[in-house]
Amino acid sequence: MAEETTAELLRELAGTDDPAACIRRREGLFVRDTVPSVLTALYRKRIMSKAELARRSGVSQVYLHQVFAGRRTPSRDRLLCLCFGLGASLEETQYLLRVAVSAPLWPLSRRDAVVIYGVTHRLTLDQMDQTLTDLGEAPLR
Repeated sequence: MAEETTAELLRELAGTDDPAACIRRREGLFVRDTVPSVLTALYRKRIMSKAELARRSGVSQVYLHQVFAGRRTPSRDRLLCLCFGLGASLEETQYLLRVAVSAPLWPLSRRDAVVIYGVTHRLTLDQMDQTLTDLGEAPLR
């Protein structure tokens, strides 16, 4: 359904001479979530402290608190590290990347394919980085 709605919006934007009117008509479609709000929602589903999340994600506690407060904007790889720290599903990971206006994981990208494997097989961040390195790809951290 989201893909259908996205396709409709793309068609409407391509065919309009008044983008403002199009945006106003479709206002309810736009994502309102933020990186901090999505991370907070994912974190609340888990049973761990923020100190544990920082450790599992390979980031400092100070950095983690800044991200949760919206004072820091993580890179795509840092977002992926946080997803591994949270044990996020592929769907949750893809959503966070989209909200951050980062490219979602794309299976036709060799490195992303390895990361998708890691997410779906619930690898730890250390295991993910080792797998990436073993396959000749850059680690996440």
